[in-house]
Amino acid sequence: MKAFLAGLILGLLALPVAAACYFHLGHPPVAVADPPFPFEKQIVHMPLHARIHAEMPKSAPIEASVTNLEAGAHIYRQQCAACHGLYGRPASFAKSMYPHAPQLWAPHGDGNVGVSDDPPGETYWKVANGIRLTGMPAFGKVLNETQMWQVSLLLANANNPLPASALDLLKQPLDLDPVNLAPPAANAPPQKITDLSAMPSPLPPDQQ
Repeated sequence: MKAFLAGLILGLLALPVAAACYFHLGHPPVAVADPPFPFEKQIVHMPLHARIHAEMPKSAPIEASVTNLEAGAHIYRQQCAACHGLYGRPASFAKSMYPHAPQLWAPHGDGNVGVSDDPPGETYWKVANGIRLTGMPAFGKVLNETQMWQVSLLLANANNPLPASALDLLKQPLDLDPVNLAPPAANAPPQKITDLSAMPSPLPPDQQ
């Protein structure tokens, strides 16, 4: 019995020592091109989805009006398009990220475009909080609540006809190429800059 207990204790001690040696001396998957750990996606997705569904807002405080969808398109171009692509223009380096940055204007297997099959509150949670170790930043201190809802409602309606003003913004290429960051040509017309902070907020002051 004593020999069994001693063997059990040594075995339990050997596991963390072996893990430490592997992480310090081995080759754990830390590069983008490395294969993932077995069941890595399943292990990560389970707590992520559980937390999102527990914390995400159940309804949007603003409506998907033409004004909000157009504002969402402006925000998307400035903050999201470099990784998540534009309408008919996938991001050139999205597949070099781990995990791959989803292209939010491309249909996937079931025919839905981007995350249009997710509740707007789920997208809002991801925009506000980000997702660790994926390259998805948290915009909670970059955008205000109205702006995060505007871009979330835009993406929730990616499967539906969009206002022409919003669709035009989503079809225009970015001014800077996301790979080589080439500056605009010398004879290019000046870029029209939209001051999002000056746009009227549809939310009451106590919810902004």
